[in-house]
Amino acid sequence: MDEATQHVEVTVREGIATIRLNRPDRMNALTRPMVAAIIDALDRLEADDAVRAVIFTGAGRAFCAGADLGSGSGTFDYERRNGAGFDGADDPDRDRGGLLTLRLFDFLKPVIAAVNGAAAGIGATMQLPMDIRIASTDARFGFVFARRGIVPEAASSWFLPRLVGISTALDWCYSGRMVSADEALARGLVRDLHPPERLLDAAHELAISLTGDSAPVSVALTRQMMWRMLTAGHPMEAHRIDSRAMVARGKSADAREGIQAFIEKRPAHFPETVSGDLPDVFPHWRDPTF
Repeated sequence: MDEATQHVEVTVREGIATIRLNRPDRMNALTRPMVAAIIDALDRLEADDAVRAVIFTGAGRAFCAGADLGSGSGTFDYERRNGAGFDGADDPDRDRGGLLTLRLFDFLKPVIAAVNGAAAGIGATMQLPMDIRIASTDARFGFVFARRGIVPEAASSWFLPRLVGISTALDWCYSGRMVSADEALARGLVRDLHPPERLLDAAHELAISLTGDSAPVSVALTRQMMWRMLTAGHPMEAHRIDSRAMVARGKSADAREGIQAFIEKRPAHFPETVSGDLPDVFPHWRDPTF
């Protein structure tokens, strides 16, 4: 097992995968190999039809303290790194956090962040394209970029204002201050708070409740429809996507089973899979442009 794989631990229980950042001695600070390992894990979990949802958490007292600053003052000087591009990127100047958040944006299954402790920098921004964030009462969030002389990354200038509003997003990013779990809850960044010892159980129960009785293909389409329509200029755009999806799903085996199960008052057993039966609803399902 290589170092990056050791630092990104993946387990599956009852159809729910947990990705645990496992570098507690460094507060789970993220490295480039860890980003590549997370993206690889997401690829594998998306292709595994036995997995219905994914939970992200951290080992020890932190969720993720941000990028590993072991390179010192040149950590973010990409040119000084002799053109060492980010894993999976054609352009060496692309931000590795953005590669991760865009992969999460494209992911086809529900993603829950179980924020167990401090989450700063990429540790905070990587959560933004996750569908639901729950947190320990010990959690803290830091959009600390201005205090490091850099700017918000990982496409957070797109995600964060949509989650908490522009004024809150600018407050947190201008000041770079650490935000308490209570403030994150009040401003809508997290859904609810839990005692530290209950956090992962709560995340697992939530994942089961979201996916246990739902058709996986319908959930995958719903996730993409909701995220992609955040920037639609007119409801007609949503109407077109809804219509394509309804035509595709209305004739599906899942729809027949869902209706029959309702009539017979029994649990549905949906036969279709995300890996094999996802209809091509969007004109550009995954946009590779930079």
